[in-house]
Amino acid sequence: MPPRTSIPPRQRKTRIVATLGPSSSTPALIRQLVETGVDVFRLNFSHGSHDDHGARVQAIRDVERDTGRPIAIMADLQGPKLRLGTFADGPVTLSAGQSFRLDLSGEPGDATRVGMPHPEIFAALEPEAELLLDDGKVRLRVVSCGPGHADTVVVSGTRLSDRKGVNVPGVVLPLSPLTAKDRADLDFALDLGVDWVALSFVQRPDDVAEARRLIAGRAALLSKLEKPQAIQHLERIVELSDGVMVARGDLGVEMPPEDVPSLQKRIVREARLAGRPVIVATQMLESMIAAPAPTRAEASDVATAVFDGADAVMLSAETASGAYPIEAVSIMDRIARRVEQDPLYRTIMDAQHPDPEQTSADAITAAASQVAHTVQAAAIVTYTTSGSTTLRAARERPEVPILCLTSRMETARRLQMAYGVHAVHTRDIETFAEMVQKATRIAYADGLAGDGQRLVITAGVPFGMPGNTNILRIAWVERPTRRVVPEQAEQVLDEVGD
Repeated sequence: MPPRTSIPPRQRKTRIVATLGPSSSTPALIRQLVETGVDVFRLNFSHGSHDDHGARVQAIRDVERDTGRPIAIMADLQGPKLRLGTFADGPVTLSAGQSFRLDLSGEPGDATRVGMPHPEIFAALEPEAELLLDDGKVRLRVVSCGPGHADTVVVSGTRLSDRKGVNVPGVVLPLSPLTAKDRADLDFALDLGVDWVALSFVQRPDDVAEARRLIAGRAALLSKLEKPQAIQHLERIVELSDGVMVARGDLGVEMPPEDVPSLQKRIVREARLAGRPVIVATQMLESMIAAPAPTRAEASDVATAVFDGADAVMLSAETASGAYPIEAVSIMDRIARRVEQDPLYRTIMDAQHPDPEQTSADAITAAASQVAHTVQAAAIVTYTTSGSTTLRAARERPEVPILCLTSRMETARRLQMAYGVHAVHTRDIETFAEMVQKATRIAYADGLAGDGQRLVITAGVPFGMPGNTNILRIAWVERPTRRVVPEQAEQVLDEVGD
């Protein structure tokens, strides 16, 4: 019997997120990226027009329809961009130890001053605060400041040009993460039907709560952890979010680079404890923007994220504007598969099992992973409407795939972000016996289990109550004896609904 979809289940549990852009936006390339290994597509709203993003979403949904495989789409909002003004005569040269003034004036700057049109920064500054310009290439220390100016001394850096970015490490700025542009982009993205919204510039739990109110359940919310201030509230931000991203680029600007690796591990562990998908992002295969193969250090970096237990690893410019988008996805897929086959990987995953909460749902889910190991099951099956049962299973990092059956396409799409999940959109079911029959048929049809193999099945009865996991059953897969012709396939396999 042929697979129910044209793309077989992934041979890895770690998901791949790829950013679309000029190098990867044709329908043919999008399909090739999915076939090569992409599970989630990121739309970067810092670049491109609404028309561009709308066309990409349509192309993704066309591929989804043609392949029968749910595909997640993430809209990544730009967030506030803090920038300097301009210089009258082009780039200026600074010297360590010299004085340099920042102010609210709109006049072009020179080697002694420049405008910084952000009164909120001046309102938050104090003497001895540090300002990082141009991704940290220029460092200033504040000597004195007022409501509309800051007198600084140059600590390091020599060259500065127009509209370079400004970072203020260690200072909570009185800014919402959602600018007027972000709110317009958010409305547009939600109307397009994106599955995830990535929130930039998160500093406080209140920032996440504000975004949740605006999204109103129309998409899952992913908080980008790129500000050191957010780490002070890490547990609460993770709790309020549906997922998180380790955005290492900005973290590496605002804090010492040597602190980022341990922080990455801390965030991944905190997200796993809470059962929230976590992405490791930024500069993973950076050299592949221009080269057909990564450096050995980059390959090791991707492998480290997989060893850490991340749900997903992400490609940015590598697929959006690079010369080798397919090759970048292919090597990331190969690295993840190779790590997951390493005996050390399973040792690490087993050693880091979070303690289950004292609920029947957590107890059954934890038991399912152990039972699957003991009976050498081919897969764990979950039935879910909200996704909570499946996410609880993914939190255990089982050694077998998780077959998720759901009657909601939006749930199937969102779960493409989660570790080890093969999500299938099916028609609704009414009884547990019906679910068992459907699970064994789909597991066989999709190539997750063969004749005579076992499945460990969990669900919540009555159906439709989120978080109500209360049943565990072992089922055997049998090869269907009825001959299936193409026009009967949907009826016999009870396949994907509209």
